[in-house]
Amino acid sequence: MDASQVTLLRELLADTPWVERADGLAGALRRSVTRSGAAGPGGLLLVGTEHEDPWHLAAHLDDESRWADLPELAPVLVRHRVPEGAPPHLAVPLSRLERTRRGETVFVVADAPAGEGLLQRVHDARRTGATVLALDGGAAGLAEVAHECLTLDQSAPAGQPPSPTFELTQHLVSAAAGAAPRRGLRAVLARIGRQLAQPPALRW
Repeated sequence: MDASQVTLLRELLADTPWVERADGLAGALRRSVTRSGAAGPGGLLLVGTEHEDPWHLAAHLDDESRWADLPELAPVLVRHRVPEGAPPHLAVPLSRLERTRRGETVFVVADAPAGEGLLQRVHDARRTGATVLALDGGAAGLAEVAHECLTLDQSAPAGQPPSPTFELTQHLVSAAAGAAPRRGLRAVLARIGRQLAQPPALRW
């Protein structure tokens, strides 16, 4: 999904609360990695569930970090299982969360139950001074441990719009995280031009 498609998606969801909610999580993410005292590049730890790594969001945040010239937004993908022979940037095990430092950000992406082991590690990371953010599909426990959590619920009450899919929401969050607040039209056009001119990254 490119910048024009994300813009169209935002327009389609304009009359729902989901754009504002995605922007809220994206703003919290951007502030967390750029604030005074943040860990800097390599300080954003992105982790999924035991059964699914958040490849999609990792790739988009990596793109956004380049387009926005914001290296702090490039994530470190933390994996529950690292296959033998994985390249270094894909070989960061779950134990990395046990070494979380103050100023780092842990971003949990869970469209399924997070699991007690992950929840405990994330809770411990928060106690060390890390900022914890979460995008989840209603996984028990994440909202309680995260500083900021966007929970998607497809079973919306009658008369209320259902949430967008988990994949589409990741597009909304990553694009908004790479967008500086209150940019002028020239900056917007320049960013879209950079996106169109650069080849897609093969990192993920």
